[in-house]
Amino acid sequence: QVQLVESGGGLVQPGGSLRLSCSASGRTFSSYTMGWFRQAPGKEREFVAAINWSGANTYYDDSVKGRFTISRDNAKNTVYLQMNSLKPEDTAVYYCATKQGRWAGSPSGYDYWGQGPQVAVSS
Repeated sequence: QVQLVESGGGLVQPGGSLRLSCSASGRTFSSYTMGWFRQAPGKEREFVAAINWSGANTYYDDSVKGRFTISRDNAKNTVYLQMNSLKPEDTAVYYCATKQGRWAGSPSGYDYWGQGPQVAVSS
């Protein structure tokens, strides 16, 4: 069984930064694509960013491109999401997820999920 444990959420002012971490266990972490998704109240879960198994390739939704950075440390079985220049519209529950094969922008392509820390951007 795969477990994904996230940390790093919280409340931040607009323009501020947060870093989310997601630690994985129960699978060969370095072999799998990792993704971050988010879900705001009343909205569907949406793609934020993904990174391939080696970390060489990253993918972002246009809404976060240039502000968020996804990275991974396979020695620590951890994936990160550095979020800078945060906006109120970034407020959501953020989930990390894992899948085999190539990255996907649809949540249905991912088979294991973290619990989802809350990120709130407000003054």
